[in-house]
Amino acid sequence: MREPSDFAGPTTVAMSFSGGGTRAAAFAFGALQGLDAMRGPAGASLLDDVAFISSVSGGSITAAYYGLHGKASLATFRSVLLKDGEAGLRFSLLNPVNLARLFAGGLNDREDLQAWLDEDVFKGATYADMFRRGKPVVWINATNIYYRVAFPFSQLAFDALCSDLASFPVSEAVAASMAVPVFFAPIVLQKHPEACSAPLPNLDHVQAPEQSLLVGALATAVRGHRDLSKGKYIKLVDGGVTDNYGLATILQSRLLLGTPYGPMSENDAINMRRLLFIVVDAGQGPRGDWNHRQDGPSGIEVANAAIDAAMATTVRMTYDAFIPMMQQWRDDLVAYRCGLPHSRQQEIAARRPGWRCNEVDFFVTRISFDALDKERAASLNDLPTRLRLPERDVDRLIEAGRDAILGNPVIREFERESAAAR
Repeated sequence: MREPSDFAGPTTVAMSFSGGGTRAAAFAFGALQGLDAMRGPAGASLLDDVAFISSVSGGSITAAYYGLHGKASLATFRSVLLKDGEAGLRFSLLNPVNLARLFAGGLNDREDLQAWLDEDVFKGATYADMFRRGKPVVWINATNIYYRVAFPFSQLAFDALCSDLASFPVSEAVAASMAVPVFFAPIVLQKHPEACSAPLPNLDHVQAPEQSLLVGALATAVRGHRDLSKGKYIKLVDGGVTDNYGLATILQSRLLLGTPYGPMSENDAINMRRLLFIVVDAGQGPRGDWNHRQDGPSGIEVANAAIDAAMATTVRMTYDAFIPMMQQWRDDLVAYRCGLPHSRQQEIAARRPGWRCNEVDFFVTRISFDALDKERAASLNDLPTRLRLPERDVDRLIEAGRDAILGNPVIREFERESAAAR
């Protein structure tokens, strides 16, 4: 079974869910509720148009659960958010056994997190269960720490590994996406180049790494997936290390595939008229009180702040690069569609009344706690990045995600235009 390739409609919504533990998972769930509340005259909602979700860390719990259960998850996922994901985890550094684990790779190993995800959240589901639903296509993102690039649990990535994504446990992918370095040992995947008959995609268009450091790193990583001299395994940690918005793998796939429409299919490129991409950001802003005194911060606070600084810088740069990439993607689609033979365009227009080659509109927006009033945003920002939150805080986060969607002017404009076009 393969990942669905034709999933976009004339009106398509795509989303990315940031990391941030249960805080991010609940905020993303509220965003899905908000889209479902935006209904047209015929009763369809914007949630019905969601065809693609990219996710990182805590946001991957919501993305994967929605990918498996669709709109039915609106009635059941809150109970998942109230579960204690920390019950089986190790936290103490005073225990010598824990220190030994820490030096061996991580305070917790894969079973400590993956068992909870598999037994309590995803109930043994594999990607085949997700593929059977058709849409949305869900990319759960981790970080390949050897090649230092983002790694998506997608068909393209598993084809490069000569591995089978359909039989892969969803819980394992989410565990990799959430494997915070040091706190969790890396998740390990095995390469099987001897099992491959299909060649890698043509990478001739990425032969000049001096022109782009990212392109060079991506080409090296992809070729390394088929090269046993580079090792038999790849090691994955939290996707937020490379990009806490889940956008990097979309940028990477655009560069690697080198087509006007990839990672869309050709049919999707022809079918689409308008696309809305919503970045759901539950990241934390500055926090702590050590700016108010001469002493401090402590060593642990410095380490945490340094990690936060690196991640914040990465997401700012990724988002700022994502917006012009989306505009270029839109222009590439128009050029491709309008460059089709005239007879092909006539055939498409006959099957899709009103179709025009240049009618492609992309909208990009971001929702975060900052979309709410200052007092409410500050209160939510103070919530910790944990896998266990009080019920009251979970409900506040869900409500915040819903309100941020309903109050977003770009989403409202997209809703109005989509309703008028239907």
